[in-house]
Amino acid sequence: MRLLENIESEALKIISEASNTADVEHHRVAYLGKSGVITLRLKQLGTLPPEERKAEGAAINTTKEKITAAIDAKKATLELAEMNAKLASETIDVTLPAAPVAKGSIHPITQVTEELTAIFADFGFSVAEGPEIEDDFHNFSALNIPESHPARQMHDTFYLRGNETPSPLAGEGRDGGASGASASGFTPPHLASPARGEEFTGRPVLRTHTSPVQIRTMMSQKPPIRIIAPGTTYRSDSDMTHTPMFHQIEGLVIEKNIHMGHLKGLLHDALAAFFGLEKVPMRFRASFFPFTEPSAEVDIGCKRGKDALVIGEGSDWLEVAGCGMVHPNVLRNCGLDPDEWQGFAFGCGIERLAMLKYNIPDLRTFFAGDMRWLNHYGFSALDIPSLVKGVGA
Repeated sequence: MRLLENIESEALKIISEASNTADVEHHRVAYLGKSGVITLRLKQLGTLPPEERKAEGAAINTTKEKITAAIDAKKATLELAEMNAKLASETIDVTLPAAPVAKGSIHPITQVTEELTAIFADFGFSVAEGPEIEDDFHNFSALNIPESHPARQMHDTFYLRGNETPSPLAGEGRDGGASGASASGFTPPHLASPARGEEFTGRPVLRTHTSPVQIRTMMSQKPPIRIIAPGTTYRSDSDMTHTPMFHQIEGLVIEKNIHMGHLKGLLHDALAAFFGLEKVPMRFRASFFPFTEPSAEVDIGCKRGKDALVIGEGSDWLEVAGCGMVHPNVLRNCGLDPDEWQGFAFGCGIERLAMLKYNIPDLRTFFAGDMRWLNHYGFSALDIPSLVKGVGA
């Protein structure tokens, strides 16, 4: 009995002096574990005479209960102290300056699209959208592009697999007949639905320009029409100056008595606002597009320096857009009488305008996904373009 009392006294003293929960656990194993002091004493009870075994077993169990209670109490006390210490160390001082927070950036393509939208909205234009997976009729035929045109060839256009139906005949009417028969259940996905639910006709393609949005608008809305159509386009072309996917913005005006003078004045004022200049040297060069007649390329004056391109001065010229009067055949294909309605259309690449305005040297970097590039050329989410505060850099 004397030995058991000494074990109990020593255990209670050691446990009371423990400074952390790890020490308490170590002492628990030493006394109550499988090979602990108290456990071994219990295993030795079988060697005692029957008259001593009962008294010794009761004494050992009493000592075990005292040690267990001491361990539980000490462990609870230390856990509470450790929790309080941890909470104290993790306290946040709300009076300190806020830590810098990582923030996202608006991509230059998005920013330039918003800038152009703000500019043309001031001229009374609305934004029109359409599907990026188009059909042969809206992408080519309705735009007066002949079957033999190079743009229809596989090396220029991404064609998709799908059921096909004949393209609608030109001038079948504006309400129902213009979009032709159903494409036998072929329903391409949309990023933006057309103005009304036209069905797809002809071979499905990834649209090569946003001009199909003009066709769908003329077939679904009555003139006068004044829209811009920004969006993603696709062509089978990839090199240092071309990418298979790129972005365009096109504009369309359909009214009575519209002429090239209106087109030139609009483009001059829009480009001046975009580049933040009072006047932009601009010239029209005769060109050819199947969907406009007459057609022209638009050049603006510039000066090519060693490290940068300066817009608005100098003796050099740079092409920025294509334009022209809407071809009478296009109007007829959309159910409009060219003797009553006239219009003009224009289009330009958003990447090119972004490169010119913000001095971005390489087209490929727009799609590289490099966060360092985006942190340098990107825009704040709160930097919303408007003509009130300006759309300049």
